[in-house]
Amino acid sequence: MDNSNNMSYQAGEAKGQAQEKGNQMMEKASNAAQSAKESMQEAGQQAQAKAQGAVDAVKNATGMNK
Repeated sequence: MDNSNNMSYQAGEAKGQAQEKGNQMMEKASNAAQSAKESMQEAGQQAQAKAQGAVDAVKNATGMNK
């Protein structure tokens, strides 16, 4: 392989490695975003359950739950 072909080959290898690294980083970012979304949904559900518990406690205390 002459020098020109070798340089072209190495450039292609470097490009492929950079693309793969970029894909891996995008996948990690996507996973982090999905995890954050799920955490926020869980936090929202917990807050909603606590609010409902507070409403039920007030209803019980005031006799509105009968």
